[in-house]
Amino acid sequence: MTEREFGVPIPGRVLPGERWTKTGHRDSGRSFDWTGVFGRDAVRVVDLGCGNGRYLIGSALARPGHDHLGIDLVQRAIDFAAHRANQRGLANVRFVTADAVKWLHERLTPDSVDEVHIYHPQPYYESDAAERRMLTPPFLERTWSVLRKGGLLVLQTDNKSYWGYLLEAVRRHFEPQVLPGPWPDAPKGRTRREILARQKGLVVWRMAARRLGVPRDVAVPRPDFDANRPRFRSDRRPGRRV
Repeated sequence: MTEREFGVPIPGRVLPGERWTKTGHRDSGRSFDWTGVFGRDAVRVVDLGCGNGRYLIGSALARPGHDHLGIDLVQRAIDFAAHRANQRGLANVRFVTADAVKWLHERLTPDSVDEVHIYHPQPYYESDAAERRMLTPPFLERTWSVLRKGGLLVLQTDNKSYWGYLLEAVRRHFEPQVLPGPWPDAPKGRTRREILARQKGLVVWRMAARRLGVPRDVAVPRPDFDANRPRFRSDRRPGRRV
C-alpha cells in the first residue's frame, strides 16, 4: 500500500524489516564527520529545518551517490523522518534533532557541503519576534563559508515579504536564479508545507543560488521586514498551483 500525506505519496516504499536501516544521528558535540558517518566521500546535501524529511527521503532515493543530512529542532518531525527513511532502507541519509542555525555554525565546517536547502523558513509575523528569523546576514555568510566552490543554496517560501527580502539578501554571497514551479522531481510539492500551501492556493517562490567565489561588495540587509500576515493571506489565489 502506498503511504500518502495530504493525498500525495511519500517517496519510496516500505521494505521488508530485514532491509531497514538506522538513519537517526546523535549529536557528538563535535564537527559532523561526513566520511566517518557515511563511510565514503560523496556529494553532500544538507536540509536545514528538514521537518518530516519528505524532501531528503525523495532526494536520497533519487540520488544514491549523494549523502544527505537533515536537521530540525522538532523531535516528533525527526522521529517521522528517520522512521520513514529506515523503512526505505536508506543508507545515504541521516537525521538529527538540533537547532539548525547552531549546527550551521558549530557542526558544519567550512568548505564541506555541496548543497544547502531551506524550505519555508518561519517568517515570524509578530514585530518583536523578527530577530528569530533564520536568514540573517551572519547566517548567509556562514552558509557561503560552509559551501564548497560552486555550491548551491536552495530557498523556498510562500511568504511574499520574505521572498522579497531573500532576493536582495543573497546577492552578496550568491548568484540567485528564480525557478519556475513546480519542482520536476516533486510536481505536487517537495515538502509537507509546500503541499499544504499549494492546496490552499498560495503562491510558492523558489530559487537556486550558486555560491560566488568572492562575495560582492554590497551590504546584506537585516531581516526586519514586515511579514504582514493580513496582506499575506490576501495573496492567496484560488485554483492557482505553482
